[in-house]
Amino acid sequence: MSSDPFDDADERLDAREIDGEPFGDIMAALDELDDDESLCLVNGFEPVPLYDVLAERGYVHETANPADGEWHVEITRA
Repeated sequence: MSSDPFDDADERLDAREIDGEPFGDIMAALDELDDDESLCLVNGFEPVPLYDVLAERGYVHETANPADGEWHVEITRA
């Protein structure tokens, strides 16, 4: 398994382990963050459609692709 490029994130959610649509789980995890905390989302593909939703809700993100089929997105409040 590859190393986590955002290992300093406060919380981590691996969407690959979620049965079904992970959007609700992602939003719930973000809702639980304090203003100064970040979430590292791990996904099997780059979640491009999520980026606009994050921006609309006041979040910024940084994305890394540490391995084939593995994307890490660090999400913080803007």
